[in-house]
Amino acid sequence: MEKLTRKLAVVLATDCVAFSRMMDQNEELTLQNIKLCRQIIDPTIEENGGRIFHTAGDSVIAEFNSVVDAVNAAIEFQKMLHQRNDNVGEDSQMQFRVGIHLDDVIIEGDNVYGNGVNVAARLEALCEPGCILISRNVQEKIVKRIQVVIDSIGNTQLKNIEGDFPLYQITPLEKSAAAKNEQHTDPVDTFSPADYSPQIDDVKTGKPRLMLIPFRNVNKSDDNDFLVEGIADDIITELSMINSIEIMSRNATFSYAENPVAVNQLAKQYALDYLVTGSIRSAGNRVRISAELGDAESGDAIWSERYDRTLDDVFEIQDEIVNKMASTILNEIEVTSLKRAKRKPTENMTSYEYLLRGKHHKRLKTKEDANEAVRLFTQAIELDPNNGRAYCERCCTWGGGMAQNWFSESNEALTEKILTTLDEASKLTEHDWDCHRLLCAVSTHFENYESALRHGQAAYNLNPNNPLVLAHYG
Repeated sequence: MEKLTRKLAVVLATDCVAFSRMMDQNEELTLQNIKLCRQIIDPTIEENGGRIFHTAGDSVIAEFNSVVDAVNAAIEFQKMLHQRNDNVGEDSQMQFRVGIHLDDVIIEGDNVYGNGVNVAARLEALCEPGCILISRNVQEKIVKRIQVVIDSIGNTQLKNIEGDFPLYQITPLEKSAAAKNEQHTDPVDTFSPADYSPQIDDVKTGKPRLMLIPFRNVNKSDDNDFLVEGIADDIITELSMINSIEIMSRNATFSYAENPVAVNQLAKQYALDYLVTGSIRSAGNRVRISAELGDAESGDAIWSERYDRTLDDVFEIQDEIVNKMASTILNEIEVTSLKRAKRKPTENMTSYEYLLRGKHHKRLKTKEDANEAVRLFTQAIELDPNNGRAYCERCCTWGGGMAQNWFSESNEALTEKILTTLDEASKLTEHDWDCHRLLCAVSTHFENYESALRHGQAAYNLNPNNPLVLAHYG
């Protein structure tokens, strides 16, 4: 009798919720949609080091050598499936359940059998739609390696498994049940900083607070460590040059590199609005860098992107990706914050939100909107006299409207206001490239070329690859 081949493996099982009912209602549409979902699931499993060994209709079963890779794959494709559902009609939406278990399996050719497969399939059947259900074996291996909330949801009985079987659930797109009920186990002991509470001035200025979580080195390769640290350092430096947002320092960020904690704990600890997370994976001379901007309060993904490059010139790659990520993150934060500001009563708005609403009206380029923009920028300055960008935007709005006679003041009075505001803004914009860019444009308009050159040079020194900077200074 041929000797069986056994090994310890991580098994991931997933299938579509209510697939049979959807097939009964519209067979062709369901088959089309399951194929599109598989185009998300299958590559994600393979990119995270998994091997699919069984498929049947809507179900997929895969093996991994790493518990961390298996869970990361599940989190990644569940988030992408959720994003797909947001962009298709209700009749095309599909939700998946996932079960993951670590156990001994039997290998026969390309197939995998045994307790590991059976338990993963049973966990998947018990899982809530859109979630990931894992065994204690898996939970114990990832609890300090993956920055995600893991909820203990009690014990159950599994067929052919003796005794109670503990269950743990990951909900990639929602706050955990434990967090909702404020009954979570407390990992706060891992925090080194003192308890943080925002000051009154923070509430008035309303600058979005952002933290970049150290990117995961998926390969655990020492060769990737410098890239992980370099990209994090450069993004923090790039974003710290913008005075309209507040980014946590490198010391605060990297204190959690070796001691990861739950993301919702970080959000609460530092009163965060946004989190940037990501991973770096390399193979030969190729590297894949994934990044995501998340809403710290809801846990929802606002933006995500992948960058595939060759490592011919690692520093050039680093500069390119940092520049793209920083500008995109800033744009997404501004768009999201503007949406929030529009929903707020004006008496509760912060300086930053007045700034965003002012910029919105400024872009509409009408007399009424220009006057409203100036009023909003003035409100922003009254709430935060150090909001340099509000001074700059007000200057630009006045300058742009003078030729159109959009304001009640004479051009001489407006010119005096602009020059006074420029002087005030200059004192507040030492490290903000965008403020220097705006001041360069306004100074050029008033033929103050010495000031234009000074601010253009400062903007270029701070952000030499930005096309808006080059348009004025280049």
